[in-house]
Amino acid sequence: MKIYNSYTDSLEEFQSIHPEKVNMYVCGPTVYNYIHIGNARPVVFFDTVRRYFEYKGYTVQFVSNFTDVDDKIIQKAMEDKIPELELSSFFIRAFMQDVEDLNCITDYKKPKVTDYMAPIIEYIDHLIQTGFAYQVDGDVYFRVSKIKDYGVLANRDVDEMIAGSRIEVNDQKENPLDFTLWKKTEDGIKFDAPFSLGRPGWHTECVVMIDDIFGEEIDIHGGGMGLKFPHHENEIAQAEATHHHHVARYWMHNGLLNFKDTKMSKSLGNVIFVKDVNEKMPLRYYLLSTHYRSPLVFTDDVFSMYVKEWEKLESAYRSVFYKLDLADTLNEDIQITDSAVLAEIQNFEEAMDNDFNTANAITALQSVLKIANVNLRKTNNDDLMNQIIVALELMTNVLGLRIDVSRISQEDRAVYQKWLQARTDKDYDLADQYRKELMEKGIL
Repeated sequence: MKIYNSYTDSLEEFQSIHPEKVNMYVCGPTVYNYIHIGNARPVVFFDTVRRYFEYKGYTVQFVSNFTDVDDKIIQKAMEDKIPELELSSFFIRAFMQDVEDLNCITDYKKPKVTDYMAPIIEYIDHLIQTGFAYQVDGDVYFRVSKIKDYGVLANRDVDEMIAGSRIEVNDQKENPLDFTLWKKTEDGIKFDAPFSLGRPGWHTECVVMIDDIFGEEIDIHGGGMGLKFPHHENEIAQAEATHHHHVARYWMHNGLLNFKDTKMSKSLGNVIFVKDVNEKMPLRYYLLSTHYRSPLVFTDDVFSMYVKEWEKLESAYRSVFYKLDLADTLNEDIQITDSAVLAEIQNFEEAMDNDFNTANAITALQSVLKIANVNLRKTNNDDLMNQIIVALELMTNVLGLRIDVSRISQEDRAVYQKWLQARTDKDYDLADQYRKELMEKGIL
């Protein structure tokens, strides 16, 4: 298996730190609003990464956090005239509902910043004691000058970063690049620390959670491309100062999702919230349709195309399933021996092994569907159709594409027999009535 490592800017052979175990951390949301479909891209992608590792036999410890204390949360809580933690709790629940609707695995560890305040304060204090941080009037800043390779992840030199638009002007800093570890404040929720009454800087939260939960360098750290600098760069700087490692062996970053020709962003107001999209599985299908490192463009026409593609996939799967179920020959424990089906499984695995190329994996999935459609109307091929079902379940489970299907009830079997009898009797009007009923249930 090969992974594109953002830290080394190269495709590398994956080797876990511990045999048959993968430790993963993915930056989670700042919970002051619903997530939009751009926010959902890393959620869906890294859920798929986890699924594939588990398919390969790894045990995965997956962690993704909630930033539940932040200036944006405080501002929104003031606007809504409710306590910050009440607001963040509401949007944590909303996020988890969206995650579940997108068929993501939800049994991962979900640390909240407010639950980690003591270790965050202790971590910052350690950085001060070792000279990697300094205090100014209750604020605490990290000394970037003490990190020799600062900027490696973002592939930027120091002069470029100083000139960057995201570096705030602050006369209290020793260096314009120095970033905030602790912010003294009188506004919003705050915590008592030796430095001042305030709250932590964003960049310290994730690295402290990783340190506390895993206790060592992890295998994979993931997030959106926009987090490479300054957030992930600053995580690495703190880990180098504290533990002399880079937080993770492999850094993975997904590309942005653009609305037409502009980045989808809450601040720009050009967002589509996940909760407002009725077609959740087509949305997941669409989010995986392009290689994760490439940008993804959303338009109504493009998404409509994926809705139709999903409906074709779903219909073909159900047709095979119901054909076998109606014949009482459904066997999901069958071994796959058909050369064409085996070839597509191999193509699927090769795609996923090559930096989780879900676009090519979906191509292999569609090829199995073509085999299904070619053979669907043929008789005496239940063995092949069962192998197709097994292959489709394998691929859709890895990709997290849920197709809701259940065994046919006795009542529906009776309707099916009546439909067959009406056709035999050439009572086409009655046959059409039964056929319509069966089609509405997806059986035909």
